[in-house]
Amino acid sequence: MGRVLIVDDERSMREFLAICLRRAGHDVAVFESPRELLAEALARGADVVVTDLRMPGDLDGLGLLRELKGRQVDCEVVLVTAFATADTAIAAMKHGAYDYLTKPFKVDEINAVIARVMEKRALIAENLALKEKVAGRVRLASLLGRSRAMQKVFELIGKIHSTRTSVLITGESGTGKELVARALHTEGARSDKPFVAVNCGAIPEELMESELFGHVKGSFTGAHADKPGLFRQASGGTLFLDEIGELSMGLQVKLLRALQERRIKPVGAAEELEVDVRIVAATNRDLEAEVARGAFRSDLYYRLNVIELRLPPLRQRHEDVPLLVDHFIRKFATDQGSPVRGIEPAAMKALEAYDFPGNVRELENIIERAVALAGGAVLTLDDLPSLRARAAPGVAAAAAPGAGGNGGGGIVFPDDGVDLDRLVYDFERAIVGKALERAGGVRKKAARLLGISFRSLRYRLDKLGFERPEGPEPGASGELDEITDVGD
Repeated sequence: MGRVLIVDDERSMREFLAICLRRAGHDVAVFESPRELLAEALARGADVVVTDLRMPGDLDGLGLLRELKGRQVDCEVVLVTAFATADTAIAAMKHGAYDYLTKPFKVDEINAVIARVMEKRALIAENLALKEKVAGRVRLASLLGRSRAMQKVFELIGKIHSTRTSVLITGESGTGKELVARALHTEGARSDKPFVAVNCGAIPEELMESELFGHVKGSFTGAHADKPGLFRQASGGTLFLDEIGELSMGLQVKLLRALQERRIKPVGAAEELEVDVRIVAATNRDLEAEVARGAFRSDLYYRLNVIELRLPPLRQRHEDVPLLVDHFIRKFATDQGSPVRGIEPAAMKALEAYDFPGNVRELENIIERAVALAGGAVLTLDDLPSLRARAAPGVAAAAAPGAGGNGGGGIVFPDDGVDLDRLVYDFERAIVGKALERAGGVRKKAARLLGISFRSLRYRLDKLGFERPEGPEPGASGELDEITDVGD
C-alpha cells in the first residue's frame, strides 16, 4: 500500500476520495490547496498525488503537476476534473501525469488507477534493488587478493556473512573496509534489504543523533517534518557505521543502548521503536588503546567487536599488486574508452616495490591517472610519474633553494627532467609533517600554523598517507575541534 496525497477545493470530493483509498489500505492525507500539498510532498514525499484540475488561487492542477515534476518529487500524479477536453488530457500527459479521470467516476475506477500506480512503483523499486545488488557485486571485484592474508579475510567473510553478529572491521585508510562491509551484506541473508552507510566523522555531533535515530516534527528548530533516521532506513538490512571511533561519548551511550535493547528513541519522541538491523562498524583507530585511555567506552567496544575482521595494508601483501593493477586497468580503460590493455614489466616492478601509504585507494588513483594520460596500449614507467621520481636520486636536493644552476631560482634539473607531481607531494608532506612536529601533534594548532582549516588538514593528512593519531590530541578538545570546523 502507498502514501496518497489528495487536493480538491470541494470538501465532498476530498472526503469521498479519502474514504475510498483508506478502505483500500492506503495512507491518505487531504489538503484544501495545492500549495499545502506541495509543501507536504517536498517535506515527506508521496507515492501518488490525486489533484483536481481546476482550483481557485495561483496554482491549479496542471501547475501543481509542473511544480512536482520540476522539483523532482518522486511520485505519480493523477488528475481529475469535471471539464474534460482533449486539450487538457494532452496537456496533462505531456507534463508527466500518470492518468486522467473524468468526474463523476466510480470507486472501482479510482482504486484501479491507484493500484496500477503502486504496482508500477513496486516494479521500479524491485528493479533498482536488483541493479544495486548487481552493482554491489561488481564493486566487490575490487576486493581482490591471492595472498594468504586476503584469503583469511575471504574465509572469515564466508563464515560470518549470514549471521546477525556485529562485526568490527579494522585497518588503515584505503584498505577497503566499506567493500568488506558490502560483501558481508550482499553475500548474506539480508541482501534483499537495505545497506545503509554513514561516516560518523563527517556529521556534526549535534546532528548525529537525529541522523541515526530520527526525530519527530517540531522536536527542535528546523524539524519541519518527521525523519525516520538511518536505523529505520536500514530496517531488516545492514547499518554500516564507518569511522566509529569518531563518535562522542554521549552518542556512544545512546548507540550502546540501541544495540543492547534493539530499540531506538527518535529525538522528541515519547516512545521507543523496535529495530532490526545488523551493525557493521569500521575504524582505522586502535579502539582497544582508545578504551585503555578512556576515549572509547569499553562496553560499546565489546558490543561492536563480537567479531573483528582486520584488513592488511597493501605493503604487507605485495603479491596482490599485479592482480589489482590488472583489475584497475580493465576498469578504467572501459570507463574512459581507453586503448590501454596492459602494463610493461618495468612499470609493474616499480609498483610492486612501492609501499603504498594510501593502500589500495592510492593504487587505484595511480592507475586511473595513468590510463587517462597514457600514450599507448601498454602503461610504461613514464605513465607513472610518482613512481618514476623515486628513480631520480638527488632531485629533491637539487631543487632546494640556494642550489646552483641555470637560473630558475637556483633549481638544477637532471638531464631526464623531474616529476613535478612527486616533488610537490614530497614537499607538501614534509611541510605538513614539520607543522605537526612544531605543534606537538595537535592537529588544530598545526592547521593554524599552515593557514588552513582543520577540515582541510584532515583531508591532506589522509591524502599524504599520515596515520590518524590515537585518542584525544594533547592540548586539544578532540571531537569538539572537529565539529567546530565542519563549516570550513
